[in-house]
Amino acid sequence: MDYTIREIQKQEYPLLDNFLYEAIFIPEGIEPPPKTIITSPELQIYVEHFGESIDDWGLVAEVNGKIVGAVWVRIMNDYGHIDDETPSLAISLYKEYRGFGIGTVMIKEILTLLKSHGYRRVSLSVQKANYAAKMYLKTGFEIVMENEEEYIMVHCL
Repeated sequence: MDYTIREIQKQEYPLLDNFLYEAIFIPEGIEPPPKTIITSPELQIYVEHFGESIDDWGLVAEVNGKIVGAVWVRIMNDYGHIDDETPSLAISLYKEYRGFGIGTVMIKEILTLLKSHGYRRVSLSVQKANYAAKMYLKTGFEIVMENEEEYIMVHCL
């Protein structure tokens, strides 16, 4: 599949709402939550006022002129929060574009971008049952904490 990874443009920031919803892991056989779930404060921290902080960085994946995925980071007190110098990562792709390696390339590109801007590490939270946990391990993330349901992972840059 032919795709391009590029920096997200300001006018595209509203699309992060869609990708935030797509990033919610829904186990097999479970009914997806309503899209309004992203308005909850614990999820809004991922997208609210994105681009207003110097620590907000994002990339999108584009196929035939359509944005099909996004990876973004910001320093926030989210599920994957480590400290106030480490940005937390969020990533998602529309379902029909998963499994083509686009997510892996997006991760590698955002890691390169963060390193070039002087960040020492990046963190994330992922549910243990989520297939993406394996992708994170393959791209160099390490499990630093875990509870019954999820891992907190860190990638040193």
